[in-house]
Amino acid sequence: MKSVQKQAQFLIHVTQLLQKAYEASFIVTGGELYRTVEQQKLYVRQGRSKTMNSRHLQRLAIDLNFFIPDQEGKVRLTYEKSDLQAIGDYWESLHSDNKWGGNWKKFKDTPHFERR
Repeated sequence: MKSVQKQAQFLIHVTQLLQKAYEASFIVTGGELYRTVEQQKLYVRQGRSKTMNSRHLQRLAIDLNFFIPDQEGKVRLTYEKSDLQAIGDYWESLHSDNKWGGNWKKFKDTPHFERR
């Protein structure tokens, strides 16, 4: 599959993920989609990333911010795997190439959703 087609399918799945998160009562804001090589090098130096082979460089990864609203209208940002597990599982169910950073073995990255 060509990269443009792969990126387009990735974004269709992101749209479906956002709808599922909305249905689960999350408020979601955007984080990072595309990264330059220079930005990725900086993240590796800072320990915020472990690789120079990030899917962000190919526009095949996105970081999202998930907020949980309470009864008073306040919101709480969550990176907790237990809060996001159902969303991550849904993402991976959309396609076998979809991977969620919360399910990684060594480096947990719960806001991260990618397509391999």
